[in-house]
Amino acid sequence: MPTHTFQLNGEQVSVDVEDDVRLLWVIRDLLKVTGPKYGCGINVCKACTSHINGKAFNPCSVQVKDIRPTDEVTTIEGLADTVKADLHPMQQAWIDNDVAQCGYCQPGQIMAAVAKVKQCRAEGREVDDDAIEELRNICRCGTYNRIREAIKAGAQDM
Repeated sequence: MPTHTFQLNGEQVSVDVEDDVRLLWVIRDLLKVTGPKYGCGINVCKACTSHINGKAFNPCSVQVKDIRPTDEVTTIEGLADTVKADLHPMQQAWIDNDVAQCGYCQPGQIMAAVAKVKQCRAEGREVDDDAIEELRNICRCGTYNRIREAIKAGAQDM
């Protein structure tokens, strides 16, 4: 069985798994990092949103063979470490705005929001309702108004 090596939340990891296994299963089932959630498995719901090399991606749609040893995968568990704090400003904004209900989609929502803020800043755009509308993460509870407010608040502190 092939060995695959990459960076996960700041640590180098190696797993022995077939090339065609989806990265989400590697992260959740083999490495026991359960923040990215399984929702659809076809890159639609975005409950598994994580970062690869600082950009949002959905590990449910990526085979482990496509991850390079130099790739840095960050899940919600490693997000605060990217700012050397107990919580990332976006995580704190989620708490302050009382976003979560069931909480299932929240790790993916937060990871997508952080990436969107970074993208907007790199493009010289505001983090406004139009930018937030570009996010396509699905929330089963429908807390979209609180999500929108939390993204704006988190962006101010990033």
